[in-house]
Amino acid sequence: MAKHQFQTEIGQLLKLMTHSLYSNKEIFVRELVSNASDAIDKFNYLSLTDDKYKDENWSGKVFIKLDKEDNSLTLGDNGIGMNEADLMENLGTIAKSGTKAFMENLTGDAKKDSNLIGQFGVGFYSVFMVAEHVDVISKKAGEEQAYMFSTDGTGEYEVKPVTKEEHGTIIYIKLKEDEKEFLEKHRIETVIKKYSNHIAYPIMLHFSEEETEGEGDDKVTKMVNKSEQANAATALWTLPKSELKKEDYIEFYKTLAHGDDEPLTYLHNRVEGANEFTTLFYIPKRAPMDMYRPDYEAGVKLYVKRVFITDDSKELLPPYLRFVRGIIDSEDLPLNVSRELLQENRILANIKQSSTKKILQQIKKLSGDDAVTFTKQYNKMIKEGIYTDYVNKELLLEIVRYKSSTEEGLVGFEDYISRANSEKKEIYYLIGEDEKVLRNSPLLEAYIRAGIEVLIMDDKDEDSIVTPMIEKYKEWELKDITAIEAPDTKTEEEKEEIENEFKDLTEKIKEVLGKEVKDVKISTRLTSSPSCVLKDPSDPLAAMAGIFAQMGQEMPETPLILELNPEHEMIKKLNSLSDEGLFADIAWILLDGAKLAEGFEPKDKSAFASRIASLATKAL
Repeated sequence: MAKHQFQTEIGQLLKLMTHSLYSNKEIFVRELVSNASDAIDKFNYLSLTDDKYKDENWSGKVFIKLDKEDNSLTLGDNGIGMNEADLMENLGTIAKSGTKAFMENLTGDAKKDSNLIGQFGVGFYSVFMVAEHVDVISKKAGEEQAYMFSTDGTGEYEVKPVTKEEHGTIIYIKLKEDEKEFLEKHRIETVIKKYSNHIAYPIMLHFSEEETEGEGDDKVTKMVNKSEQANAATALWTLPKSELKKEDYIEFYKTLAHGDDEPLTYLHNRVEGANEFTTLFYIPKRAPMDMYRPDYEAGVKLYVKRVFITDDSKELLPPYLRFVRGIIDSEDLPLNVSRELLQENRILANIKQSSTKKILQQIKKLSGDDAVTFTKQYNKMIKEGIYTDYVNKELLLEIVRYKSSTEEGLVGFEDYISRANSEKKEIYYLIGEDEKVLRNSPLLEAYIRAGIEVLIMDDKDEDSIVTPMIEKYKEWELKDITAIEAPDTKTEEEKEEIENEFKDLTEKIKEVLGKEVKDVKISTRLTSSPSCVLKDPSDPLAAMAGIFAQMGQEMPETPLILELNPEHEMIKKLNSLSDEGLFADIAWILLDGAKLAEGFEPKDKSAFASRIASLATKAL
């Protein structure tokens, strides 16, 4: 018998399960039944599409056997089964990105980590919340040899060849002494009806029950072995909506998503016409843990006429909707549709387009706390969609939300234009990395003075790519306030007079700063700050900022325009300063301070610090 060490991460996971503070331990039944159903789905598909596996007498089933004398619960299926390599990969190592993400989220705090179990489920490993020993006996369809995987969940496992007649998997669970409640028929029935009532295959419950025969002195009590079907065994999505309650949808979701959370919303549709298909989609309240991983797990299962086809195709919905969980069941696709054909199939393309639109329309309907929750969890995904899905761009633009310079919370484009100047039809925005820096930006001063709202976009990595390509929302143009003239209350004559008054100053500062600035100008956009920096909208490199961001490259540094506030005491005094050394120090501080205010770094930090120290010394 070969002994193996669990992968380090699995060892950590088993330790968490074994010592879990999580109270809802019944979910191990849900997880194992769900795995059994998936295994049957996979064999069912093979039996219908591959002559090698055809068996007219086969029908999928799950069984659970309760044995009070042995203090054990056994759960089995006649699905596709596993061979030695499958057992070691699926049970001995982390094979799924979702489990990897779960491990990455562990904090070391027992209570917090136990709560993660409820959010995530963790599949097979949840059995160790109740088990002191587990044997997994499995035979893969089409193979002769069966294998047994044995472990007590401490640090190692054993795999050895065994004999098993039928393909499928049997999980023998020796329960901990304090987990005997899971040997009670009523307890297991309740759990199955709660989570697995609409698993598409019958779940047979095998148990022993006392029965009394005879009367009087001839009365005899004996244990009788019984079997009953514990679930309805009808695929929930095939039932009419009128027959289903909200609770039915919620419990089915918990099985589908392997968690305890209720969904944020769901939509169940049957489409008839050129293509016939049924969809049931859920939006989780929490983003899947692997949502930002390149190897994320697909969340939608594909069926054809109730026959499971795949649960790992990323072609069923666009990538930006990878957080959606659910079912697509087509009446028109061929059963033997291949992974390659899925990418090119016209029927599936129609289903994908229709489903995407319906999901986005459902999201758009969210209001109140649900809308806030959605934005918090998935706003990045919607921005990704704006960039990649031209067909649904307008709908996505109605869903995306941003922070605002004038409003509490998050606002949409429709909210913005309801408050804005309808004659100008312009939506103003400011992009950066830090919300606090953006809100304190000198560039906002003129807009605050004029009572004009500016969208605060503090997700620079995404916003700098996505926002420039939006260009318009309906008839409203999006304007980056770092590249346009600010709202102004002064006449052209007044501006010309001020520029002439400070002409010598701007030219002198430009001479001091040299190539570090594109130009030095007098500004009418500032109210309290002495200076600010701006991009030159005519600079071709500045115009290509979005392209560099898309390629994941740093944009070559381009000189900025330095604008000065003629009303600021510092600028007025500088205009009459005769000390050349002090003048140069202040000129550099005006540039570097303005850069810092916009989230940029001074080119020479030590020189900047030295100038500040020098000026502070003179002021004391």
